Amino acid sequence: MTTEPFAPSLDPFLIRPLVEAALREDLRSGDLTTEALIPPELSGRATMNFRVAGTVAGLQLAQTAFEMLDASAKVELLAHDGQGVEAKTSVLRVECSGRALLSAERVALNFVQRLSGIATLTARYAREIEGTKARLADTRKTTPLLRLVEKYAVRCGGGKNHRYALDDLILIKDNHIALCGGVEAAIERAKARIGHSVKIEVECDTLDQVGRAANAGADILLLDNMPPDVLKQAVEIVAGRSLCEASGGINLTTIRSVAETGVDLISVGALTHGATNLDIGLDVEL
Repeated sequence: MTTEPFAPSLDPFLIRPLVEAALREDLRSGDLTTEALIPPELSGRATMNFRVAGTVAGLQLAQTAFEMLDASAKVELLAHDGQGVEAKTSVLRVECSGRALLSAERVALNFVQRLSGIATLTARYAREIEGTKARLADTRKTTPLLRLVEKYAVRCGGGKNHRYALDDLILIKDNHIALCGGVEAAIERAKARIGHSVKIEVECDTLDQVGRAANAGADILLLDNMPPDVLKQAVEIVAGRSLCEASGGINLTTIRSVAETGVDLISVGALTHGATNLDIGLDVEL
């Protein structure tokens, strides 16, 4: 399996509250089983192992989980986020108190399983459009409160991030257009309100809207649920005046034909909402 480009690390300041909340959710008043069975002076070692092939993401969160429960924990990362690995690959080794090891296990695995699942699916989509100019992007269809790390996982898999939140750019959709009285009126209002550095994207359902939005100066056109033959016509109409983003119902079977129409971006909500957790385990070393 090929290795994807190294992904940037997550800011510890941002992920610590997330990991702490996950530990609080799982521990509540304490780990009854571990506290009953494991003496506080006992230490333990374990490795985190991929049981299937995939793309790694989320090791930093796992490391943080162990270190939060044992400040003296020794965590060694045996792989890096964004790396493609085969089944039976060890990606992390930890040595810490036995209680911290077992109490943090589920939270650490949940993060790595979830994020590696997203990264792995993203890498599959990215491979399908290799050789075209199209870039793969995610959407805001993320798990509530996990958007930061799920979008990070998309980057680990070789994808790009669309807007993170509602204040990232102007995205004029069909209901905005309806209430404003038309594409041109909506774009005009947006330009009057925003600063020069904010981009304007317009959702287009028809080729007529494509032409009108491009003529009115939209920076990006969201070509919604258009089949490849219509997408190709839209790209020709735009003629480079705006970036063209294809979106809606795109899957692993259809993404190549979409990319070959000449669009600049392809956004796929399934990268996050359709990914499944990878089979990854934490095995104690005896």
